Amino acid sequence: MKPIRLVRGFLTVGAWTFGSRLLGFARDMMMAAYLGAGPVAEAFLIAFSLPNMFRRFFAEGAFNMAFVPMFAKRLESGEDPKAFAQQAFSGLTAVLLIFTLIGTALMPWLVWAMASGFHGDERFTLAVLYGRIGFSYILFISLVALLSGVLNAFGKFTEASLVPVLMNLIFIIAMWLADRFGWDMGLTLAWTVPVTGVAQFAFTWWAAHRLGFTLWPGVPRMSPEMRRLLVIAGPAVLAGGVVQVNLIVGRQVASFTEGAVAWLSYADRLYQLPLGVVGIAIGTVLLPVLSRHLRAGDAVASRDSFSRGAEFALFLTLPAAVALVVIAGPLISVLYDRGAWRPEDTVATALALAIYGIGLPAFVLQKVLQPLYYAREDTRRPFYYAIVSMLVNAGFAVGMMPVMGFAAAAWATTVSGWVMLAQLWWGVRGMGDAARLDARFRKRFWRITIASAAMGVVLWLAADALAPMLAERGARWGALGLLCGGGIVVYFGFGALIGAYRPGDLKSMLRRKRA
Repeated sequence: MKPIRLVRGFLTVGAWTFGSRLLGFARDMMMAAYLGAGPVAEAFLIAFSLPNMFRRFFAEGAFNMAFVPMFAKRLESGEDPKAFAQQAFSGLTAVLLIFTLIGTALMPWLVWAMASGFHGDERFTLAVLYGRIGFSYILFISLVALLSGVLNAFGKFTEASLVPVLMNLIFIIAMWLADRFGWDMGLTLAWTVPVTGVAQFAFTWWAAHRLGFTLWPGVPRMSPEMRRLLVIAGPAVLAGGVVQVNLIVGRQVASFTEGAVAWLSYADRLYQLPLGVVGIAIGTVLLPVLSRHLRAGDAVASRDSFSRGAEFALFLTLPAAVALVVIAGPLISVLYDRGAWRPEDTVATALALAIYGIGLPAFVLQKVLQPLYYAREDTRRPFYYAIVSMLVNAGFAVGMMPVMGFAAAAWATTVSGWVMLAQLWWGVRGMGDAARLDARFRKRFWRITIASAAMGVVLWLAADALAPMLAERGARWGALGLLCGGGIVVYFGFGALIGAYRPGDLKSMLRRKRA
């Protein structure tokens, strides 16, 4: 894949992910207005996090990291990729069916493991009920992840990227209907979870079917290909489990402060916008591309793809991180302050958002470095690194909780994210030229940093000047638009002036490659 097409892939996935995140904001704004940070909101957020947590364990962060490179190689060489995909689909379906039944039966223990601070109040009872209703989501969304891997290997990034857009649309419609007809909002949200899973699975299954990959559940068979897949996926699955332990620790710490689970969740949604748009786009596009370059023995193309991925990541992520730290308060206030939302919710959520913002570059750059390992079918070292990161996260969160309260969970996430990045960076040193950043990246890195810092100063001064408008109900959306728009103009204008990027680069990214 040529550089322009590579970046076009980033932009395609990023654009659809951005649309999904915007709809996600609309979803969370509605939820905050209806439920605030109260017990129903916290119970649903814990219940919904359970299938999502295990989805990352089974599929997106683990199984797929092994499946995609192996599938891409078979696709490139013509070694019957359809049979391999069918075997993987059957095996994953069987495992997920069993796990779904067990998880639903053990829901009280799962909720306790995620949020023991809920025990003894209504949040625990509601979380168990909502969890049992929605846990089957793990079955559908994990199969969606596998089907998306098939689509991405063919360069069909749009179809896979539309999946979260569909989910957020269904949630928004469900809440609107619940408000209109007086349905119980918590139960409506809970039942919407499996409905979205079925819809997402149907959409991606049909997209794969149109490519000639009509996959059906079948009896799992332990073929040599499946044994190889399990050998490669094993450490990645364990690494995914380690990452989820970090999530569990954070939820546990937060569950002992009333409202903290919701504060962290709402802040997480906001910082997930740049992380999703840039990080997911890069991870989705870069892994199959690097897998093909490495199989072809093309170190030059691999290095160029890696360098452009890192450059693209920093170009969009660094200014976003600065903005999340500098204007966290105005962002949270304008987006969520209505209905059942309280002023103290704004202060606590803004604090969590600023802390997450400090860790944003680390999480995005992890998405750039991880494909270098997985494209080589090296899943062991990321697992060992994840173990160290988990220990740092748990030690910080639990140790600093008496000092920082719920904020310890957010700080633990950020600190462990930078520790993980440092380990990944140290590990790629022995991978040769394909894993070395080129001269263009090194030249532009400091210029991107200077442009981001200049934007941060302007945002800080502008937020102070616009404070009265940001607090006024009728004018705050316009004031936030002026604030964000001004920051964008300063970053891109000053960045072009000092050579952080060339305007011609952006035109090349957006121009369709001619045959």
